[in-house]
Amino acid sequence: MHTPRVLSAALGLGVLLGGCQGADAEALIRLPVPAPPPIDRAQPVLWVSLAAHLGAAPLLLQGAGAPLQLADAQGVRVRAERLQFRWQEQPLAKPLEIRRAVVGPLASFERAEQVALAWRRQGVEAEVAHPRDWEVWAPPGATPPPGVAVRLVQQRLVQHLVPQLQLAAGWRRLTGPIQITAPQGLRFEGGVFAGPFRLQADAYGSWTLVEQVPMERYLQGVVPHEIGAGSPAAALAAQAVLARTWALRNQHRFAVDGYHLCADTQCQVYADPRQAGTVVRQAIRTTSGRVLASQGAPIHAVYHASNGGVSADEDEAWPLPELSYLEPALDLRTPAPQGLSVPITSPAELMQLLALRAGVVGASHPLFRWRRQLSQAALREGLGARAAGLGAPLKPVVLERGPSGRVVKLAIAGPSGQVVLERDAIRRTYRQLPSTLFVLAPAGGGTWTVQGGGFGHGAGLSQAGAIDLAGRGWSLEQILKRYYPGARLVPIKDL
Repeated sequence: MHTPRVLSAALGLGVLLGGCQGADAEALIRLPVPAPPPIDRAQPVLWVSLAAHLGAAPLLLQGAGAPLQLADAQGVRVRAERLQFRWQEQPLAKPLEIRRAVVGPLASFERAEQVALAWRRQGVEAEVAHPRDWEVWAPPGATPPPGVAVRLVQQRLVQHLVPQLQLAAGWRRLTGPIQITAPQGLRFEGGVFAGPFRLQADAYGSWTLVEQVPMERYLQGVVPHEIGAGSPAAALAAQAVLARTWALRNQHRFAVDGYHLCADTQCQVYADPRQAGTVVRQAIRTTSGRVLASQGAPIHAVYHASNGGVSADEDEAWPLPELSYLEPALDLRTPAPQGLSVPITSPAELMQLLALRAGVVGASHPLFRWRRQLSQAALREGLGARAAGLGAPLKPVVLERGPSGRVVKLAIAGPSGQVVLERDAIRRTYRQLPSTLFVLAPAGGGTWTVQGGGFGHGAGLSQAGAIDLAGRGWSLEQILKRYYPGARLVPIKDL
């Protein structure tokens, strides 16, 4: 039996490339893909990718108790319990020239979006893409925003990947988008999803399996996997509001590929909605259709596992404009010890916070306090090719901290130069670090001890904090007000 496989974007383009440039080819920035429909706020439905970059391996889809029903764009109709797909290279009727200016890879969608916005302010049609890492694409020759490095991508495409469906008489070529309905659900990745579904081409030459899922059902697949199904009711309700708000605000995240959101940690983790128990479903129902808003729009409803005792400013995680509802603050239930306040301006003050546990909200999280070692090998491995030419030994140096004490700029310095990592790029480079709330100390032999607190970027709601406060009797409204001061809880339809 074939299982679903993911095709890397590089391979997806590789099977399409051939020849050199020619005048007979049509020139594009990317492969054309229809944008997903805007979300209807009266009855919001999300297009969520269950699997992206498909095409390198066969794909098997299986119904859960009833046959699946397929219809392609040319009227081919099939009804079967199992649908087995493969992809083959087929010549294009006319070659395509892909020419674009590219910024990236970038550490996060938030960083990519800010680059795209800066380009758009200059009148350039820039868009965010995710072929493997986050990138920004713009027309070739476009003047980049100040301080932004650009590379030129030029490709001649003479083939494309075409889906085929296995039938009793052999393989049948299909034309996308391919619509699939599942009367009793689709078995996929260990779960069952209700659909309906689409198989559709993306901007890289590969394919995506998309579920069209109503917002409230989507939340059943998100809330228990993001905060834990055993959390207190008010914490579950807060997570439901935030997940709904985040989805609404981020509906453009994968517009370049023709859907709204993904199902993994680049978005919100979305899995089998059937796993949502009674308490989770009740939390979703009690908050039905409500989101957090500021100035008439959904807020940037970011959240994380543990803030380590202090919330971050949005600018400590991403290069975002000022958001009044994301402010640095100590997350304590008792008065702060003498000498400890925000902004945290020195390593000594941060060490005072890291020594604190009693009275700190969310202190029971397993990564509330942590310690890591960065060896010379680890420092070099994290940088990869960027370590070449720096010499040895390497030394991590904190260049700048934000108001919560988090590291905003970290240099990895050697005798012959340095690489400077900023904000979200720090944890992307050194994934063994749970957060950027840390201090460094030499441990001998070129090794460095990293002592820190919290798990995640630290901005917005601390899930550990919400669980703690809900367990102490705090309401949904009190929890949201604590972590997003000034934001209002409103119906989606009022936005």
